[in-house]
Formats: sequence, structure tokens, C-alpha cells
Amino acid sequence: MPRSPTTIAPPADIDPNRLAMIASVTPNFLVMLDDAGRIEWVNPSFEEHTGYQLEEVRGRLPKEVLYGPDTDPDTIKRINQKLHKAEVIEEDILHYTRAGEPYWVHIYCVPIGNEQGVAPGFIAIQNNISDRKHGERGLRIAASVFDRSHEAILITDQSNRILDVNPAFSRITGYSRQEVLGLNPAILSSGRHSGEYYRSMWRTIEKTDHWRGEIWNRRKNGEEYVELLSISRVHLEEPGQYYHVAAFSDITALKNHARELDRAANYDDLTGLPNRQLLEERLRTARNHADRQHRTVSVCYLDLDGFKAINDKWGHLAGDQALRTLAERLTRALRSGDTVARIGGDEFVLLLQGDDNHDAVYQRILATVGDPVAVGDQNVTLTASLGITRYPEDGSEAEGLIRHADQAMYSAKEKGRNQYHFFDPGLDEHRRNRRNQLMELTRALENEEFELFFQPQIRVTDCQLFGFEALIRWNHPQKGLVSPGEFLPIVENSHLEVPLGQWVLKEAIHQMNTWKEAGEDLAVSINISAPHLMDRSFADYLESYLQSHPEIAPGQITLEVLESTALEDTQRASNVLAHCQSLGLQVALDDFGTGFSSLTYLRTLPVDIIKIDQSFVRNMLEDASDHAIVESVIFLAQRFAHPVLAEGVETMEHARALRRMGCNFVQGYGIARPMPSGEVLDWTRHWRAQAESGKSGDLLNPVVARGEGRQGG
Repeated sequence: MPRSPTTIAPPADIDPNRLAMIASVTPNFLVMLDDAGRIEWVNPSFEEHTGYQLEEVRGRLPKEVLYGPDTDPDTIKRINQKLHKAEVIEEDILHYTRAGEPYWVHIYCVPIGNEQGVAPGFIAIQNNISDRKHGERGLRIAASVFDRSHEAILITDQSNRILDVNPAFSRITGYSRQEVLGLNPAILSSGRHSGEYYRSMWRTIEKTDHWRGEIWNRRKNGEEYVELLSISRVHLEEPGQYYHVAAFSDITALKNHARELDRAANYDDLTGLPNRQLLEERLRTARNHADRQHRTVSVCYLDLDGFKAINDKWGHLAGDQALRTLAERLTRALRSGDTVARIGGDEFVLLLQGDDNHDAVYQRILATVGDPVAVGDQNVTLTASLGITRYPEDGSEAEGLIRHADQAMYSAKEKGRNQYHFFDPGLDEHRRNRRNQLMELTRALENEEFELFFQPQIRVTDCQLFGFEALIRWNHPQKGLVSPGEFLPIVENSHLEVPLGQWVLKEAIHQMNTWKEAGEDLAVSINISAPHLMDRSFADYLESYLQSHPEIAPGQITLEVLESTALEDTQRASNVLAHCQSLGLQVALDDFGTGFSSLTYLRTLPVDIIKIDQSFVRNMLEDASDHAIVESVIFLAQRFAHPVLAEGVETMEHARALRRMGCNFVQGYGIARPMPSGEVLDWTRHWRAQAESGKSGDLLNPVVARGEGRQGG
């Protein structure tokens, strides 16, 4: 019941000042309100806890400084009603500090006035009860968790007697709370675990106050189940006093599902053999074992020959039965510790451990497949192709070993089927290196690391500049300038050949445009590989790019096609080149004399100029055979009415000899080395000045510059 206000009158023998000190030193919060409910005075404890000074709150209503977003509106309403009626107030309410921090108080507020011989108002005493409220809240949460948890919870004393269980315990075990109180949890034991298992569990609890693991237990109806159990020892404040809290969940369905998932994930549905995932796991284990024991592991990829015909003739059900039969045979044929897996329709992989795997073993595997198999109402004889790789000779990871055995299997099929073939790690290393090099070149193209150099071509009759040949270089971020002889052979017959060729075309035409804007209209020869020329989009791409650069005269562009590169479709090549000529471009047959179809190309391909390969020109002054070849090429070109350009001209003697033979144009180190685009204009102007003064012949003096090869210019 609310306490009634009493007359506040201190005993006559107590000093009022001492009573006032109580208000100053008490940890309770004291608040004096006037008859309108406004704050008149607060004590130091109020100021210290709330952060409000008396000067800040005097004359204000409590709701203006103490209430916050979570203060209960119903509690506020009751307080206001009692203030209005001047009744005693006793409530728990949430207040807020000046900084916005919430705290709970218990308010006891009494009205004062004439009966006490003072002005009307109220005295409120507030006790901070935040800790109590938080404790109550924690207990409520704990009780809710205990009752509503999906995990079974039981509490036992030091003697391991059950003190309490939650509803989930009864739901999982079938025992009611009343049935188990005071009993030992051993009533749930399934008998599957040994006494040592439980002794080990309790030793762990004694040492660490905790244990977690899986246990098989038995429900009230006798059904066994597996639970994930966690036991904690909870110590009380009294020394040596503790309880045990155990929580567990029934994971029987989860374990069954995990087994199903494991089978689905690791085994083949049709044959029950390990699938690729489990095979790779076992292969990784076998590799590690082989490393420790210095032994060998053989990976055999087996593919049935012509198995599709069985499915087509007898149906898939008959085919599936044949596969199951073969799976059983192969399993029986292997030793303990070996593995046979099915990784595809009619594809198996055998994992053989040990150093004694030799030809007889592989022959026996093929013979096992070759035994007649019942298919429908007939016995059918099958054959297989077997690819083999051996670890550690082949040091690949598990996936790589399987892939290499697969590659060897295809080689076995090419040998005629019913054969086996060994993987060659050395050949694969070469392929892997090329793949890595192509990846690096792809990044180089994306990062704009390539650059065009230009080598001048001169007319021998008057030493006038005829044009420049565009030659690619690679500005490698670590190696510096790389000559094309080091990377173009890698690009040949790869996916990069067309993109790189398109880049050269675009860059060369762009450079011609730059020179034209600088006042020089220079012709450029561009090398085109056979795959690039034969690409379906070549002519359309070139025509489109020329249309976007109308300021460039097509006649200033010469496409150089390598004669040494065989053109599989000569008719198509001829059509493409003819289309290029119709656009106004020139066509040169490069490296003439190095291939096998020179005369055929002269007769069938539409070309405007013939280029003699530098390998003949460089040694023609010393080698009579090379001299004869150069002379013959020039003679043939004249008969076909084609001008001739000789590469590899290094001295004035070369130039004079070529002029006497009737050669029209020359290029080589005797004229100039290939140069960056930024040097072309200065070189051109200097050469023209020399030519006009009649001194250009001096530039054809001998130069020691051998060894770069054709791609170097």
C-alpha cells in the first residue's frame, strides 16, 4: 500500500543543518518540486549521476530533462495523475542522463504543504535500480532461453543428479521432467561407448571445465540416436560448489543426410565406384604416400572404344548393365589399396600404387575389358584405349595427372585402339611454357607494350626513298626491348596471331597519318601472316579502317605476305589479295625463294612486288649458289613484270651487284637499322639532303651488323 505523507518535523534536539547534510551526502537522488511539478532543487548525487547542474534544471518539468524515447508512457501517465491529485507516488521508471544514457530509478514522491508548515510542492526520492533491472532482465532472458531452446538442456549437481531439464529434453528423449529429476543422465546410455570413453570425457571436464563431442544415446522408447553434446562445469561463489550444465541436439537426421551427401558427392550412382572428386582426393593421398615411401603411382585413363554403338543398338539400360559389369571386373582385377573410379559415360580412371606396375599389368587391364560382356541377349567383346602417366616422373598435381593420362589415352586411340600409351612430361612442359608465354604476350598487348620500328627501303637507280617497312618490337617491362625473333614464333598459329596483326595494321596507318600531319607523305609496308590474311574478317576490317582514315592514300600501303608460309587455300588467298588491290593497296610477296611453291604463287597470286629473302642476299658476294638464286629470282620477277626488293643489303658492293642484276629496291643495315617512329622524319630529311647533294651512295658503306635475322629487319 502507498505510504501516507507525514509531518516533517525534526526532533528539537537535532540541529537542522545536520539534517540538511543528509540530503547532500546520500547516494539517493533527491528532487524538490513546486506545486506545479517544476524542479526547485536537486541534491549533489542527482547532479553527479545525471550530469545536470541545479542551475540547468531549476524551473523545468522532469519530463523536459529526464524522460527519453523508451520511457514508459503509461508510467508517465500514472505519475502525472497522482501529481495532479497530490497523492503519494511510488513507481519504477526509465530516466536518461544529460548525455543520453538510460538508467532505472525507483521513485518515492510525497506531497508537502501547509500540514508541514511549508509551501506546497513535492519531495521525490529516487533510488538507482539499474543493476536490479538488468539482473531481472537477464533472468527473464535465461528462463526464456531455457524453456524455448531447441537444444535439450539439463542441469546436474556435483553428484551428477539431474536438477532440472527443459521441454526440448523431453521432446528429444521422450522422458518427462518429473521422470528424470534426481536421476543420473546415464539412463540415456546406449551402451555403444566404452567406459574409457566416458572416463576420458570426465577427465577433460575436470581439467578444462568443458567437453564437447558426439554421443550415441537411447530414447525412452529404445530408439538410438546420436547427439552433439556440450557439458560445462559452472562454479558458484562458495568454494568447491558447482553444477553441470549439459546442452545437446539430436543430429541423427543430419548425420544420415551427411552420409547421403557424401555418397552423392563422392560415388558414381550407376556403378557405386568413386567419382572424380573422391578420385582426386585419393590421388592426393597417394602422391603424399609415394613421396614418403619413394614409390611410384600410375594413373591410367581408360576409355571404351565405340561404346556408343552399344547404347544405340541395345538401348541405355543394356549399356548401363554392361558398364556395371565392367566396373565389377576392373575392381576385382586391382590389388588392395588401388582404386578404380568412373568419371564419365564410359570413362574410368585406375589409380595403381607401387613400383611393380609394368606392361603386363596394363595388358591385363585391357584383357579384362576384352572378356565378352552380356549385352541384351548376346555376348559382346569390347576394347579400350588406355592412357598412362606416372608420378613422380610426372610431378603434376592430382588434376594435372588425370588430365595428362587423358591426353595419353587419346594418343592410344590414334595408334589404333585397344592400345596403351604413356604420357611424355617433356612434351607437356614445352606446351605449358608456350601457354605461359602466350598469356604474357596477351597481357603485353592489353598493356600496350608493343611498338613499331621502321626500316627504310631505297630505289637503287637514284637512291630515292621508296618507303618504310613496319617491324614490331616488344618493350618488355623487365627485359627491355625484345626483338620479334624471340616472340613471333610463339604467336604463330595461336589465338594471338589475328589480334596482333590487327594491332600492327592500325598502328602503322596511325603512324602514317601522324607523319602526314607533319608534312611527310611516307609509304609503309606491313607484314601480314597467312592466318591473318585468311581470317574471314580481314578484308572487311581493313576496308573499314581505311574508310575511317580517308586522308591516307591506300596506294601508300603495301601488304607483305610471307611466301614461306603455306597458304592452304590459294584461291581464297588470291581473292582476298585481289580485293585488297581493288581498294588501292599494293601487295608484296615476302621472303621469295624460301618456300616450296614460289612459282605457283607467282602464277596464281596477284602481287605487285617481289622481296628476295635476306638469307640469300647477305652471302651472295661470297657464295656462288646464293648469287645464282638471287639472279634467278630477279630474272623470274622481270619475266612476270614484277619489281624486286632485296633485303639484307649491308654494303655498297651488295647494292652495286643487285643494280647490275636488275634489282629495283634495297633495304638493310647498309642503309639504316630499323628505327623508332620518332626518328623517321629526321632520318628522311637527312637522306633526302644527301641524295640531292649526290652523296647518298656514301651511306651504303659496309656496316658490321649481322645476327638479328629477318624479324630484326
